Amino acid sequence: MSLVELIAQADTRGLAASGLACLDRCLPLLDGDDEVLRPLWATLADDAEPDWAGELAQVRATLAGTGGEGEDEAVLLARVMLADAPDACSGPALRTWADACSAAALRVHRLLDPAADTNGPAPLVAGELRRQVTVLDLLAAHGPAGLRPALEVSTEGRRVLRAVVSRRARGRDARL
Repeated sequence: MSLVELIAQADTRGLAASGLACLDRCLPLLDGDDEVLRPLWATLADDAEPDWAGELAQVRATLAGTGGEGEDEAVLLARVMLADAPDACSGPALRTWADACSAAALRVHRLLDPAADTNGPAPLVAGELRRQVTVLDLLAAHGPAGLRPALEVSTEGRRVLRAVVSRRARGRDARL
């Protein structure tokens, strides 16, 4: 099934996990600690009344940045993913956010991939697409039990992007 079809068929938990996973993988662009999104992941595992809005507000406060001048497009896309997260972990806004996060995360990976100008899919973009599909497949197949493996997939992607961001910064420092 295609990524678009998976998002269209995802339930509330799948949509929230999909958007959150995209944001999680782009966390290195926001200089975020690896654990900053854990409380949001935890709300998805809780079948009781989760405090998504409260946890989201704390994450936004923690990751607040300059947001504007001097930030490149990849960083701005990551900031938009966080800013546009709906306060309610339900409803049509959640589907819109998950879809937008998917597109933004793919764009971030395209911007950061040094092989993006080659023929065929760029490796970073192909890896991100594979991770997005995997997260949605895990949640569709396993429900709440798919959250832990989805988080592991996201963590792997975050490590990859952190390495790319680090290499990019070293390259910039060498040119100065």
